[in-house]
Amino acid sequence: MVSSTPAVWFDAHLDLAYLAECGRDMAAPLDPFSQPHPPAAITFPSLTSGRVETCLGTIFTEAIDPGGDARYATIAYPAGDADAAHKAGCRQLDRYARWRAEGLIRFLNDDRCDGPTPPIALGVLIECADPIRVPDELPWWVERGVVAVGMAWWKSSRYAGGNGTDGGLTAMGRELVEAMDELGVVHDLSHLSQRATDELLAATDRPVIASHSNCRSLIDGESQRHLTDETIAEIGRRGGVIGLNLCSPFLAQSGDAGGPDAGTRATIDDCVRHVEHICEIQGDRHGVGLGSDMDGGFSARKLPVGITTPSDLNLIPDALNARGWTADELNGFRYNNWSRFFGLRSLVG
Repeated sequence: MVSSTPAVWFDAHLDLAYLAECGRDMAAPLDPFSQPHPPAAITFPSLTSGRVETCLGTIFTEAIDPGGDARYATIAYPAGDADAAHKAGCRQLDRYARWRAEGLIRFLNDDRCDGPTPPIALGVLIECADPIRVPDELPWWVERGVVAVGMAWWKSSRYAGGNGTDGGLTAMGRELVEAMDELGVVHDLSHLSQRATDELLAATDRPVIASHSNCRSLIDGESQRHLTDETIAEIGRRGGVIGLNLCSPFLAQSGDAGGPDAGTRATIDDCVRHVEHICEIQGDRHGVGLGSDMDGGFSARKLPVGITTPSDLNLIPDALNARGWTADELNGFRYNNWSRFFGLRSLVG
């Protein structure tokens, strides 16, 4: 067997700016009692300790219906209000700009590495496209680090139906598809409704990703939050990658009951089950990686048993190793499958 312990990680889904907007000091050593969603798993020091060297950091905003309450006002906007969504998104974009100036991160296309330890390399992923006021505004976002866009979250956006709806692409959504393709911005299928997923795949022939989604057939066969076998196969056919989401209810049905921090924690075996199902459907081990979503609306209590911070992530490749994965395949899962997709250098060991 090969050793998996020294390797580095590419995590395709971390809500870093959201956590900062909601009160967490991301530059500080990890304090498990940090808000929001304690016990906490991630700050920049804990990511460094866990050797997460590259990631997609999100801009996550939430539309609030009339009369609805915002859990965190700094990330919320009235549904349909493009200017308010833009302002909410720009607050998070400004976080990434400040962190870059402070040497805490660098963008994927940056050459500089400040300090003795290179900062985490980060591409910005917009999770729900409402902050983009019109498709013609997309170049402005790309100039500021955006490399991927998911057009909706759970609710519908002005562009597409989210996984809590049955909506498809809107007319403006189809314009955004064309704008993204022209600029080479990656489509993220996570959180799209099935109808929006199917319409997006029909509207573009580009490679696509699902940054933090698991296998629908292994959960309940119905939840639009995760991917059908047909969508998994299509992502693989196009050379895309799926990021394993570590939220327990998204790995095992028993994790669902009783709210965001109740229920049974998933196991490493549950993680392996989803990873290997993706590989079986796609016919190889090149289309799966990590999209942990750590602290993305849930606490460390909802991570699989044994994982409380990024330093514990190696439990997953260790289990894959025991099932016969080669060193190259393990490096692919941890880093190289994502780095290949985004045109970055591969890492080993």
